[in-house]
Parts: sequence; C-alpha cells; structure tokens
Amino acid sequence: MHIRQATQNDLPSIVRLLADDPLGKSREQFEDPLPVPYYKAFEALREQGGHELVVAVDGAVDGDGDTVIGCLQMSFIPGISRLGMLRAQVEGVRVHDGHQGKGVGKALMDFAINRARAMGCGLVQLTTDTSRPEAHKFYEGLGFTASHIGMKLPL
Repeated sequence: MHIRQATQNDLPSIVRLLADDPLGKSREQFEDPLPVPYYKAFEALREQGGHELVVAVDGAVDGDGDTVIGCLQMSFIPGISRLGMLRAQVEGVRVHDGHQGKGVGKALMDFAINRARAMGCGLVQLTTDTSRPEAHKFYEGLGFTASHIGMKLPL
C-alpha cells in the first residue's frame, strides 16, 4: 500500500467508496459514467488551491494498476483566530470494506497529520457524524478530542 495525491482517473473509485457507506448511499451518485459534477468539483479543488484529495492504493507505485482502497480530502484554512493559525480540515475519510482493520485508515490519517505539519498548520480538525461511534473511537485513538459541537444548515 502507498498513499498519493488522487488523479482524475481515481474519481470513480473515490465516489464508489463515498457511496458505499450508510450515509453516502443517500448523498452520493455512483454510476457509469460518473456524473459530471464530480469532475467539475475535482477541477475546482485543483484550480482554487489549498485542497488535496488523497488516496491509499494497493498497486504499483507509478500509478499503473493502482486499486484505490481508501481516500480522504484535506483543506488548508487560513484564519485570523489563534494568532492567524493555519488549520487543516479533513473530510471524506473512507476505507474499502475489505481493507478495514488493516491500518489503511491510520496510514491515511498519519499522512494527513504529517502533511498538515509540513504546511505549517497548528491543528487538524474534522467532523464525524454522530451515528458513527466506531469512527469516534478511531479518531480518539489517534489523539483527536471531541472539543466542539458541529452544526450544519442544508441549503
């Protein structure tokens, strides 16, 4: 296994991971061909900068024959609070069912934490759905604390 930046060719596998999840089933749309909005979002992430889509792959290091077994997205957020601290937001963390419990999620999160340090971030933050107690234990095991209550307003 190795971890690398995602390419556009990885999008179908990433969307499949996002959709193959109790919550993702209702909000993602995995089909062939992949809906255009996913490609537009990928391009927007690249053009805007400050965002990284990362995959864990089981395959050749050069990208040939890679099988995506996990993913996450990172955003680097500048802010005024905390003395102008840069923070990293991690989201969309998923590991293929057949690879869970094998260290893929930990490797992805270690990559994200190290990347955040390298970018000069003062903290890594994430949200995890209240219906995912196993995920809460996983993140707590990595040193994350439930310090805030997250809120969302669908538009």
